[in-house]
Amino acid sequence: MDLLNDLVDFFGRNGYLAVFFALMLCGAGIPLPEDITLVAGGIITGLGYGDVHTMVGVGMAGVLVGDSTMFLLGRHFGGRIMSWRLVARLLTPERYAKVQEKFERYGNRMMFVARFLPGMRTAVFITAGATHRVGFFRFLLLDGLAAAISVPIWVYLGYFGAHNHEWLAMWIHRGQTGLWLAIVAAIAIVGFIWWRRKKAERDC
Repeated sequence: MDLLNDLVDFFGRNGYLAVFFALMLCGAGIPLPEDITLVAGGIITGLGYGDVHTMVGVGMAGVLVGDSTMFLLGRHFGGRIMSWRLVARLLTPERYAKVQEKFERYGNRMMFVARFLPGMRTAVFITAGATHRVGFFRFLLLDGLAAAISVPIWVYLGYFGAHNHEWLAMWIHRGQTGLWLAIVAAIAIVGFIWWRRKKAERDC
C-alpha cells in the first residue's frame, strides 16, 4: 500500500493532470500498476480533491491515449520498433511470437482481453499496430469498450474506500476477479438481449 499512499499524496497535490500523465506512462509499459493508479485517483475524489465522475473521464482519456500511442508507434515503425531498448524489454522476440500466436487463435478479441492482462497489455497493443492486425478505429473501439468496464470500477472503488482502508485493501486484492465477473455478466446481458431480439424477429 506504500505505492498507493505515495500516489494519493502526489495526485492530491497535483490533481487531474497528474493522474492523466501517470496513466499515459502506464500505457507506455512503465512499471506503474494501472489499477493502483486509478484507485488513487478515486481516493483523492473521496477525500474532496475533485469530482469522481470527472476522474472517471480523466481515467478513460489517460488509458486510451496511452494505449493508442503504443498502437500508433507500432503501426508507424513496424518491426523496427523491436530494436528500441525500452520496447525490447517489454516485447522480446519470444513474447512477440506468443502475442502473434494469440492473435491467430483469438483474432481481434485479443484487443478487448488485453486490457485485463497487465503483463501483456502493452506488448499486445504494439504488436497489433506493428503487424497491422487491426485498424486504428477498431482498436480504439475494442480498447474503449474494455476500458469502460475497468476504469469506472477502479475509480469508484477508490472513491468509496477513501475512508475505509481495510475494506479498500480487501477489494483491491479481489479486483481482478471482480473485473472478470463484470465481463462475464456484461457478455451474458448482451447475449440475452441478442437472443430476445432474435426470438422476437422469429415470432414476427
